[in-house]
Amino acid sequence: MAPDDQKPLPDAAVETAITRVLQAEAAARDAVASARSAAGVIAEDARERVRRIAVATDRRIAAARAAFAARTGAEVAALDAQASALDAATISTADDVAKVEKAILALAASMTGGRP
Repeated sequence: MAPDDQKPLPDAAVETAITRVLQAEAAARDAVASARSAAGVIAEDARERVRRIAVATDRRIAAARAAFAARTGAEVAALDAQASALDAATISTADDVAKVEKAILALAASMTGGRP
């Protein structure tokens, strides 16, 4: 209702105002729907980017694991070869036994901080 000092609006002006309000409300609903749609597209784009990053990361991890396995496999093979060579070596004299014992004591001392 209009204040006492103002005249009531004519019906046509009221209708025009109501129409403008309804149009603004419809435009606002359309803008909200458009924003929701755009947000959905942005979210899907982000999910796709995350999926691509995950795939690339998995590939890098697999490559690192394969390289590690190859490197450690080669090192283990080399150690196995050395162990086989040592197994094949024979200690034939008492002097050889004394040298081996002395080397073992020196190694143990160096590992524990003691004296041979």
